Amino acid sequence: MTYIELLKKIDTLAPLPKTLLDIEDFKSTSNYDIEALSKIIEQDPLMVSSILKTANSAMFGFVSKVDTLNRAVNLLGVNFTISIALGSGIKRALDSDLNAYNASSDDFLRIANMQSNLVNLWIGKLDNELRNELLLSAFLQESGKFIINNAIVEENKTQEFSQKILSNFDKLEIIEKEYVGMTTAEVTSAIFKHWNLTKNIINYIKFSDNPEKALPEHKKHAQILHVVKKLCNIVKPFDSKIIEEAVAKAEEFGFDSKILRSAISKMEDRILDEN
Repeated sequence: MTYIELLKKIDTLAPLPKTLLDIEDFKSTSNYDIEALSKIIEQDPLMVSSILKTANSAMFGFVSKVDTLNRAVNLLGVNFTISIALGSGIKRALDSDLNAYNASSDDFLRIANMQSNLVNLWIGKLDNELRNELLLSAFLQESGKFIINNAIVEENKTQEFSQKILSNFDKLEIIEKEYVGMTTAEVTSAIFKHWNLTKNIINYIKFSDNPEKALPEHKKHAQILHVVKKLCNIVKPFDSKIIEEAVAKAEEFGFDSKILRSAISKMEDRILDEN
């Protein structure tokens, strides 16, 4: 499939459901009201279910069971809740699985949770404002994989693609480009542009493959997303080879590797607790 054909496929996507548009509007307000957010999310029972499932996962490690939406929002915080809600809704709006990636749509949410948790643990130690700006981008940056998956399935190349990424899991972007002419980052940013989501999020994700091409005010965001998605590889998250590559890249970008390694260690513990 060519770059042009994939863009045409994105242009035919249906508009976002009302609940997602309401959350996007809420996100643009400066004064977050937990009750108001809960009322929006309550319109969508599947979204509520995703938030409760996530809140009760080992990735967050809350001591007691989270059984109500309000408690989940209070424990997760508004930014995490918005990320999970939008991620859940977008996953359904794109209406696909991830068979070509040897994964399921639930794996998408798992990887999304990993990415946003890593941002929280790593960037939260450096800059809270930057962390808050990146939580949603980190959660949503793999969304384009649903469209790429569909394109590969339509061309009857699922098995071929699956086998190739298993043996070359650290070269996902190169393989995606080879098969569909675009990477996940490019597809995700095109989807969000089609849906008229926040421009900053589009730019952070768009340049996460090549942060050096980002505008100066977006460069650090793109660099962080680049490191995070490298670590949270959908085929082999936190693989030892990937960790060393990601840490080296972070150092190249000027980040303190000790803080990143500490965050990685905590994430590895949480992943072990899932099993």
